[in-house]
Amino acid sequence: MDRSPRIAFVTLGCAKNEVDTDKMQARLVAAGFSLVDDASDADLVIVNTCAFLASAVEEGLEVIFDLVGRENAAGEELKVLVAGCMPSRYGDALADELVEAAGFLAAGEEDLVVAKVEQLLDMDEPPMGSGQMLLRHAHPTSAYVKISDGCDRFCSYCMIPHIRGRYHSYSLDAIDDEVAELVCNGVREIVLIGQDTGIWGRDLDEPTTTAQLVETLACRYSNTWFRLLYVQPEGISDELLDVMAAYPNVCSYLDMPLQHVNAEVLARMNRSGDARSILALIERVRERVPGVMIRTTLMAGFPGETEEQFEELLDFVDEAQFDYAGVFAFSPEEGSAAYEFDGLLDEEERMERAQRLLDACEAIGTARVAELVGTRATVLVEGYEETDAGLEALCRTQGQAPEVDGQVHVPVARADELAIGQFAQVELTGSFFYEVEGEVVDHV
Repeated sequence: MDRSPRIAFVTLGCAKNEVDTDKMQARLVAAGFSLVDDASDADLVIVNTCAFLASAVEEGLEVIFDLVGRENAAGEELKVLVAGCMPSRYGDALADELVEAAGFLAAGEEDLVVAKVEQLLDMDEPPMGSGQMLLRHAHPTSAYVKISDGCDRFCSYCMIPHIRGRYHSYSLDAIDDEVAELVCNGVREIVLIGQDTGIWGRDLDEPTTTAQLVETLACRYSNTWFRLLYVQPEGISDELLDVMAAYPNVCSYLDMPLQHVNAEVLARMNRSGDARSILALIERVRERVPGVMIRTTLMAGFPGETEEQFEELLDFVDEAQFDYAGVFAFSPEEGSAAYEFDGLLDEEERMERAQRLLDACEAIGTARVAELVGTRATVLVEGYEETDAGLEALCRTQGQAPEVDGQVHVPVARADELAIGQFAQVELTGSFFYEVEGEVVDHV
C-alpha cells in the first residue's frame, strides 16, 4: 500500500461510545493511519456498536450488513471491524453468526485497535506514525470524558454490568490528563460521564468522592465548564450539591436517572426509593443549587406495572416539574433478570404508556423553558446556522446539555461576531418547544 491506510468510523449508541471512538481514533492517527468520513474512501470501517437494547442491536446489524460486501476506493473489499458493546455482550456467538465481519474488538479493548487494524489489513509494516501518544482525537467545543466504566447495580432490566463489567473508577491523574489535553486544544466544556458518576472514587486505593473530583477540576480549569451526567439518586450528596453551587464554572445541571417512583416497581427493577423520598431529594437539590436544571430518565410498561402504578408515575411527573426527561418503553432484553418476569405487557400497551408519559414530560419541560424568557444567561457558542431570517449563532446555556436539551439561537450579522468557543451574555427573548431565542448583551 503506497499511502497511509484509511479508516472510517460509525459510532452508535451513547456518549460513552463516542469517547471510546475518540480514543481509538487518537491511537490510529498517532500510529500513522488516516481518518476519512466516507466508508467508500476507507480501507476498513470500524463500527462501534451499542447493545443496551434489542433495537440498538438491530440497528447495529443493519449498519454492518450495509457495509459488508462494499468496495473501497481502490476497488478492493471493504473490511468491517465490529467494536464495542455487541462483541462484549455476545462474545464468540457473535463471531460464529456474523461471519461477514472481518474482526471483532470488545468494549474495553480499545487500546488494541492499532494491532487489530494492522492484522486485518495484512500489513507487513506499520504506517509511519508521529510517535506522539494522543489521548483524544476529536476536539469540538464540548467533549465527554469518562470518569468510570462498568456498573455494580444490576438493575433487573439492564445488561450493562454484563457488557461493561463491574464498576471501576478511573484515577484522578488519568482524568486530569485527558481534560488537560482537551482544554489545551480548545474545548470549553467538559461533560463528565460514566454508568454511575455519583459513586466515583469509592473503589480507589485512597477512596474519594465525585464532589472532590469536580471541585479539583473546577479549580484547575476555571475558564472551562464542567457538567455531570448520570448521577443516580444515591450519589447526590450535600457535598456534591455544595460544589455545584459554589463554583460558577460547574454547570447548575443535574442528570438524575429515576426510571420509576412506585416502590413496588422499583423493587422489581432492583432499585430503591419511592415517590415521597425522591420528591424530597428533588426539593433538596433545588434548595441547595438555586436555578438548577434537572433531567431524568423514566421507563413505562415494566413487567407487572399496573395502571394505578403508571398513574402514580404521571402524578409524580406533574409534581416534580422536571426541566427535561428521556422516556423509554420497557424492552425485554434476553439475559437480563426482567426478561424472565411474569406480567409482561404487550408492546402496544408499553408504547402507549411511554407516549402518554412523554407527552406529560414535554408539556412540563417546554413550559419551564418558556419561563426563562426575559432572563439573562451566559452561553457557549457552538456553531452557526443559515436560516430564512438570516445567520444564527447556535449556543447553549449551562442548563442545556449537548445534543439533548435544545439550543439558544442568536441572530448575528457575521460569523465572526460571535466566535465558536466563546462565552457570551445573552438575553433570552423567546422560546419554541425546547429551543430558545436570544440577543447578545455582552461578550464574556
